[in-house]
Amino acid sequence: MTAIGTSNTVAVVGTGTMGQGIAQVALVAGHRVRLYDTAPGRAGQAAGAIVGRLDRLVEKGRISAADREAAVGRLSPAAELAELADASLVIEAILEQLPAKQQLFTALEDIVAADCLLATNTSSLSVTAVAGRLRHPGRCVGLHFFNPAPLLPLVEVVSGFATDETAADTAYDTAAAWGKKPVRCADTPGFLVNRIARPFYAEALRAYEERTADPATIDAVLRDGTGFKMGPFELTDLIGQDVNEAVTHSVWNAFFQDPKFTPSLAQRRLVESGLHGRKSGRGWFDYAEGARRHAPQTAGPCPAPGSVVLHATLPGPAAVLPELIEEAGIKLTRDGTPSGPEGVIRLPGGACLALTNGRPATNRADGRYIRFDLSLDYRAATRIALAASAEASEADLAEAVGLFQALGKQVSVIDDVPGMIAARTIAMIIDFAVDAAARGVATPEDIDTAMRLGVNYPGGPLEWAERLGARWVWDLLDAMYHHNAGGRYVPSWALRRRADLEE
Repeated sequence: MTAIGTSNTVAVVGTGTMGQGIAQVALVAGHRVRLYDTAPGRAGQAAGAIVGRLDRLVEKGRISAADREAAVGRLSPAAELAELADASLVIEAILEQLPAKQQLFTALEDIVAADCLLATNTSSLSVTAVAGRLRHPGRCVGLHFFNPAPLLPLVEVVSGFATDETAADTAYDTAAAWGKKPVRCADTPGFLVNRIARPFYAEALRAYEERTADPATIDAVLRDGTGFKMGPFELTDLIGQDVNEAVTHSVWNAFFQDPKFTPSLAQRRLVESGLHGRKSGRGWFDYAEGARRHAPQTAGPCPAPGSVVLHATLPGPAAVLPELIEEAGIKLTRDGTPSGPEGVIRLPGGACLALTNGRPATNRADGRYIRFDLSLDYRAATRIALAASAEASEADLAEAVGLFQALGKQVSVIDDVPGMIAARTIAMIIDFAVDAAARGVATPEDIDTAMRLGVNYPGGPLEWAERLGARWVWDLLDAMYHHNAGGRYVPSWALRRRADLEE
């Protein structure tokens, strides 16, 4: 165990929301904590704010009054950077500007002891670059906390190109000793969470730009249909559109403008308009008092079909649908006659209902198709998206809607686009995760842990790959690639290799 002992001082530079949160975590863990900010008086104000939060913890019974008094006695603001000389760990949480971070650490190197660990809380800059001006860059490591730091358990421990293994071990063990769940990560753009989570936002924005559905409907499909706690539009409104777009641009540029990370013009226009989300009172949605809340597009009631025919087996999680259909009292006939390369449910009027496979429903040689979107758990899902081919009639669509309504699902009918909403999003997240694991960015276990804890996903992307099958994911993305120019949906070689190993 190489965690920094509680008898050692921890210094935090930068006293915004994140800096205060990190300082509180170290303080409650038992360390002496010194706060420093370049703005006169800011460190003292931050110390007062932290004391106020400790008071609220006492009121809620989270800590005792005695622990509160002891913690307050260990907390002190610093008027000068030189007052951090006795720190064993300095964590910076200043502006996301590389020159500012480099200047801070080069100044600290002349002040602190040779064995003091220097940590950056950067979320999007290169740890290697932050440490690049140091005489001893091996002592610099990334300690990326998530906001609010006292509540969220995940900490990404990022090793720069020159970071010493002992420095990374000390950072990891210290975060664990503070009650956090650390994961190890190589210094790659976006680290783990901000890299692998990009498709959750990007595919929703792309679907909106393609006029697939409105923001409220896209949110509802991903939230109610797949188990995400929030939809991407409401989540970016909470984060701040300006903040989310800045991270997207940073990762895109760091990956040499790889089309997989291309930012959204629609989001750019929102930011240019000053519509930054909840903090500005309006983003994708209006948060003014009395404003009308936008509801998702939901199909009206349709009669359930009396019977359906199942041809072959539905793939992945959709394999449970026949069971749900029978439980709903709808007659299901299993027909072993092949319907083509995929399993389908044939409706009474003759139209075929099938899981999206990355191709549009329209222009199929066999005509009247209605695609349903992916869910990670069709039994638990409360909403399903449908997209009908141009050849399908209103009566065909009504039968499909009625079927899913009989299963207890709300139905959103969206435009016919490859990959629909949930399937394209989840497939891209899986591909990013598989690629990151193959490149040694982190272990598969740490990747899944990071996505569950960092962004509250309903499971780990590599767990999803096991459930869906890498071949199904690869086929869906490959189909989308052939329907979309530009390389955005080219599946990774790592995903292809994993798919080949399944066969």
